[in-house]
Amino acid sequence: MAADKQNEGKVSLTDENKENLPDGGLGLEILQIIKESQQQHGLRHGDYQRYRGYCSRRLRRLRKTLGFKMGNRHKFVGKKVTVEMLSDNRYLLLVLMEAERAWSYAMQLKQEANTEPRKRFHLLARLRKAAKHSEKLEKLCESPRVDAKTKLEAQAYTAYLTGMVDFELQEWKLAMEAFNKCKTIYEKLASAFTEELAVLYRQRVDEISPNIRYCAYNIGDQNAINDLMQMRLTGGGGGMMAEKLEALITQARTKQAATMSEVEWRGRSVPVKIDKARIFLLGLADNEAAIAQTANEETKEHLYETLLAECRDTIQAVREELKSEGVVVRTFNDPDVHSYLTYIKLCTLVKRNESMAHTLQAKLKEPETDETKRGPRPQDLIRLYDIILQSLAELSTLQGLEDDHTFQKEVSLKTLVYKAYRCFFIAQSYVLVKKWSEALVLYERVLKYAKEVQSKAKSFNNSLKDLPDVQELIAEVNAEKYSLQAAAILDTDETAEVPSQQQVKDNTPLSDRLETFRLDPTLVGKQPNLVQFPPDFQPIPCKPLFFDLALNHVAFPALDDKVEQKGKGGLTGYIKGIFGFGS
Repeated sequence: MAADKQNEGKVSLTDENKENLPDGGLGLEILQIIKESQQQHGLRHGDYQRYRGYCSRRLRRLRKTLGFKMGNRHKFVGKKVTVEMLSDNRYLLLVLMEAERAWSYAMQLKQEANTEPRKRFHLLARLRKAAKHSEKLEKLCESPRVDAKTKLEAQAYTAYLTGMVDFELQEWKLAMEAFNKCKTIYEKLASAFTEELAVLYRQRVDEISPNIRYCAYNIGDQNAINDLMQMRLTGGGGGMMAEKLEALITQARTKQAATMSEVEWRGRSVPVKIDKARIFLLGLADNEAAIAQTANEETKEHLYETLLAECRDTIQAVREELKSEGVVVRTFNDPDVHSYLTYIKLCTLVKRNESMAHTLQAKLKEPETDETKRGPRPQDLIRLYDIILQSLAELSTLQGLEDDHTFQKEVSLKTLVYKAYRCFFIAQSYVLVKKWSEALVLYERVLKYAKEVQSKAKSFNNSLKDLPDVQELIAEVNAEKYSLQAAAILDTDETAEVPSQQQVKDNTPLSDRLETFRLDPTLVGKQPNLVQFPPDFQPIPCKPLFFDLALNHVAFPALDDKVEQKGKGGLTGYIKGIFGFGS
């Protein structure tokens, strides 16, 4: 409620500024007001009931502010806005909100009419009511008190709602005339005003273009079917046109599907007996051509999603048909349409994810301008390559292709390529958290995969030309390796935060391992391990020792005669010697 009041005050301020136009008329930005209100109050999610409630609340506030009450709580007294009352542009806004309330109720009933057909009568009544209010707004804007731009916008708004009524009534010619009038007015306004307003006018023109083509086709213009198919593929024709376009294109393809009996798939004929599968396969070439011609990434992603949704629906229809017929025997020489459709789905899934990965890679290399907004991360790419590898694994086990050796080799080579890219972005994610050792090992693994791809790709000529170039990946990995080594050496602040088990526990000094890169935080610390100190002992030549070996061979002369002979006195002689008797 507070947001509604704030928005109303904003519009009123804009309208008051518009009163000071050169011709002195009242002004009302009709298209801008309704577009902003719709986006802010439910229509961004297709909630027409919420928008209808907003219109009712805003009408109540406007009537209270202007003193334009419809009686009191006991009695209703109807009032009409007249030309004489146009002293304030909020009277024009009052009529505009009445038209928007009736239109939003009609769109709400249109959603409910899918399950309750009788609500279509109420839908037509509310659409006519909205067109009646828009005509009243146009008549009020014919007053000289209103500026020229508001008059043109009121005419375009009336033409749009009138065309919607005729469209629902299948009055194709009248609807086409009304839509063409609306388109012409908005194109003229887009060329006459600022770019900000011109964008709104061009968006409205894009919204009604599918309606014009559909009316032309129903009148008898057969060339309009091609334009409608293209609009449907590029996301045009939303809202009330989406179901009608689907029914129209299905009808056109059903006529062509009557002559289709089989398709060629890898040199083999696949019989197609189910109408749903025939219709899908007839439109497959158009869908793939539209994807190839699209340069806008968002549009291309929408086309891939549309194609995958159609393929899943077709596979489900074929599966139910096969169940109703019983067990179907599938052999290599006679593959069934279910395997072929699964092959198309998996190949499209690979191409879709590869396209998304290519877009994310380009964004990943761009510098971040807004720090508050989360940009792409390597983890996002890892998830995409996981899905690609899963799809390739399913392709290799697809029923009917187990013995196709050429196909199996192609899938194996593609798996190696995407494994290399997945491993590369895993390494990038480790670099972001400064796990240098793990990142370096993963870069080596990428080089291993890439070289294996180069050795195996020589046997394939042009069948794998759509694969990413691994040579560019090799060059990028080599550059990243050098950057990683430099970053690991310079990373001095956070080295203490690296878990000890991730570091190499080796006391080999730097002088003994100059040819090997290794994460060693001590090199930039206070005690770097550059050389071993003290050095180890080494064997050196020592001073020689001389031994006299000739002594063993010398014969010495006898000296017995010169040696004094000691007496043999025993104890008696010992005593005599003591007392001096023997001297």
